[in-house]
Amino acid sequence: MLPIIPETIAHLESLDTRLRWLSAWTIHNANHLRESRDGVKVGGHQASCASMSSIMASLYFAALGPNDRVAVKPHAGPLLHAIHYLLGSQSLEKLQNFRAFAGAQSYPSRTKDAIPVDFSTGSVGLGVAITAFASLFQDYLVAHGRLSPAETGRMIALMGDAELDEGNIYEALIEAYKHDLRNLWWIVDYNRQSLDHTTADRMFRRFDDIFETCGWRVITLKHGRRLAAVVAGPGGAALDTWFDDCPNADYAALTYQGGAAWRARLTADLGQAVAPILAAHDDDALALLMTDLGGHCMASLLEAYAQAASDDRPCLIIAYTIKGRGLPFAGHKDNHAGLMTPTQIEGLRGQLGIAAGQEWEKWAGLGDNQAAALQAYVAASPAATLPRDRPFDAVPVPAIPAPAGAEQSTQSAFGRILFDLAKAGGPLADRIVTTSPDVTVSTGLGPWVNARGLFRRQQMPDVFRQAKIPSPQKWSGQGSGQHVELGIAEHNLFLVLAAAGLAAPLFGTRLIPIGTVYDPFIARGLDALNYGCYQDARFILVATPSGLTLGPEGGAHQSINPPLIAMGQPGLTHYEPAYADELALLLHHAFGHVQAPDGESVYFRLSTRNIAQIQRSGTDWQAGAIAGGYWLREPAPGAEAAIIAMGALLPEAVAAWEALIDDIPGLGLLAVTSPDLLHRSWRQGLAEASHVATLLSPLRPGARLVTLCDAAPASLSWIGSVHGHRVVPLGVDRFGQTGDLVDLFAAYALDVDAIITAMATALR
Repeated sequence: MLPIIPETIAHLESLDTRLRWLSAWTIHNANHLRESRDGVKVGGHQASCASMSSIMASLYFAALGPNDRVAVKPHAGPLLHAIHYLLGSQSLEKLQNFRAFAGAQSYPSRTKDAIPVDFSTGSVGLGVAITAFASLFQDYLVAHGRLSPAETGRMIALMGDAELDEGNIYEALIEAYKHDLRNLWWIVDYNRQSLDHTTADRMFRRFDDIFETCGWRVITLKHGRRLAAVVAGPGGAALDTWFDDCPNADYAALTYQGGAAWRARLTADLGQAVAPILAAHDDDALALLMTDLGGHCMASLLEAYAQAASDDRPCLIIAYTIKGRGLPFAGHKDNHAGLMTPTQIEGLRGQLGIAAGQEWEKWAGLGDNQAAALQAYVAASPAATLPRDRPFDAVPVPAIPAPAGAEQSTQSAFGRILFDLAKAGGPLADRIVTTSPDVTVSTGLGPWVNARGLFRRQQMPDVFRQAKIPSPQKWSGQGSGQHVELGIAEHNLFLVLAAAGLAAPLFGTRLIPIGTVYDPFIARGLDALNYGCYQDARFILVATPSGLTLGPEGGAHQSINPPLIAMGQPGLTHYEPAYADELALLLHHAFGHVQAPDGESVYFRLSTRNIAQIQRSGTDWQAGAIAGGYWLREPAPGAEAAIIAMGALLPEAVAAWEALIDDIPGLGLLAVTSPDLLHRSWRQGLAEASHVATLLSPLRPGARLVTLCDAAPASLSWIGSVHGHRVVPLGVDRFGQTGDLVDLFAAYALDVDAIITAMATALR
């Protein structure tokens, strides 16, 4: 139970005021005082910070445990910077350069901010949802004996009420219920205003039911202590009912208008029922009373935290607040992106007793004794020992042999490689955790799950196996399991990968997350994929099946643009191997790459198409494959043409090369394993020094290229720009149709005849 004593309340209220001022001044400085060289509005969210300042002051300076992790509401980022400024872990220079180059970031960022940030936020809703999956992997590590119960904490999300419109929150809520998640707090800044307007009344009254149905404790902080006391007295019942029924827009407008408007409205609506209350308060006091909400009452907040901490049940705290509290535009429907004018900020500075020129002083406006006491309180508060990223060890990567077989697909090879790792055991196999959105079997993970099991906090028997019903899938669930089965929600897949990929810094143990999904559905979770990469979570994404080679399903199932997505996504390395030995080599590389200090997450685009494997005479090709491409058939010096192909279309490319080699002496065949890395090498290596430039250097100036991929032609067509070669690009730029590969490759100009025709066109 948190101690609630007057001195603590006084300190927290002072810190609330400090945070509100520092966040407002930081934003004001960026917009009105700092030189503007481009004339573009800098922005910031003074009102959004003001509504959250009480919650963050009480949480950080009184309630956080030593292992708690917090995802801060994006628009409350300046408050987090202000907290660290008071703690001495944020510099004045960074605050003065808020939203400037290399300054404090607009929204909390693990990768760009100098202060400790547990979870990046910015794309609203994702910072909330990832805390659910961070809680899942905290439990996972405890169950696997890699984290002691004493090292666990609560995963806490601070959100604005408008974020509850984000669908990914409910996808995560459902998945959290399935996995019986715990030690999870979501705290709602219920200020009843969004970016454009006040939030709808009708839906919010159902949120408590939704969360309670999913097993959450719901704590609603409606009235502060003063208002609660009045509600308990004469006329209070009528006022309480009126308060519940008052539309959000009306409440916001009355807050902005002030005491006289409150008096007129209450008199009109309730008359003599609230006469004793109105008589006991002048206009200023009435305005303070009617805006005395639970989300600004320190005692109420501390009691809520204590109640939430009484067990490990997930908890939703709905804290009623005022958007822009304490600022001149409090309650105004346009205050979300509003900025105080210089006159208004000067008025606020004077109100707080801060002398001109002392705006950045941490304890300005306080007497020496009060400043010293507050500083001592901060130094002894939970915020002074906020968790930092933990040290962790690298996981050794063993040799990974290619699966044997004259014909195989990259998807089947992937499944066999993982199964072999599972059987062999060892540190790498023990650190792998797999996940999939209800496509585990159809993406090749079935054998791995048979060997390693589902992760469940409670034992889950395989009922079919117990009943001796034959099935190739032998799935049981237990704490030692290493596969997290998800429902059909790609946002959850990428958030799970991000959370598991952050296990190393958050919990001190490196996990190697591998997630599988159908390649066309990457786009359904693209925002969450970008989010995971932005905070440098490390994971391996295996997208399969892909392209027209998926076969008869047709339509949007035959993916087109994921290679282009990968090429444009920072923090993600893309590979599209054609052969099993390429995949084994690149997986080995990926297991190390996701652990390297300068590494990235890795995306494999695989196929279900069985193709004939090729015989290798050495290992010279391997370095090139890792770098993005190698010559499968070396061109002769000064060759006039080359075929460039990737992935499951290599058989067509090989067949076309064999058909053309007698007519085009010296013809080369380049196997591309990563258009992403080739493009990067060209952009970063200043053309001539790049890997792709070196690869193409044997060709004569003006040589002709035919590029071939089961994806958008632009994935490879850019290669002509490296040395100015003419390119005829083949690929897919229309939605697919049903059919077998013979018909599909002919219809989309991907077969051998199309390659030969393209080469003839190129050589004209």
